Amino acid sequence: MRRITIALFATLFCISASAMIKPGDVPPNDLGRTRDNQSITVSSLHGKVVVISFWATWCGYCMKEMPVLANLQELATQKNLALQVVSVDSKEDRKIFANAARVLHPGLPDLLLTWDRYGRIGEPYGASKGIPVMVMLHRDGTVAHVHVGYGEDMLDSLVSEINALLAEPVPATVAIAH
Repeated sequence: MRRITIALFATLFCISASAMIKPGDVPPNDLGRTRDNQSITVSSLHGKVVVISFWATWCGYCMKEMPVLANLQELATQKNLALQVVSVDSKEDRKIFANAARVLHPGLPDLLLTWDRYGRIGEPYGASKGIPVMVMLHRDGTVAHVHVGYGEDMLDSLVSEINALLAEPVPATVAIAH
């Protein structure tokens, strides 16, 4: 009986692990809603390198990552680079998100903040198991990189990955999963 239980657990683990989005996959289109209730989608960002970060106000690492992402976005905006950072507040009440967006906006004006009340948007990326999770998308909308966790020792490699993505040609078509 124990062998059956272990085999069943291992099978379920493999199924859930294979269901995770990985490089080369086409991600779901939805990226949440802004404080002003505007829907943000992967397809609306076609042609841009997209960096998606799943965060919450209670997550210390997320809050350390946020200004770094804002600085990347600000630099990209200043240099007219096709980069959009989307920070998705995961599993928090609308009131908490709206307040956080209001407070964060003056210091992080170029960062696109969205909301995912139940964590459904982040689930395919593994954000339901822990945050922060950062996903980088090629200009065609497909997944380039998925990073779990955050540490300042990652910064050089993250910037290198973003620069490599920005150097890719603009695609003629966009990949969209519904």
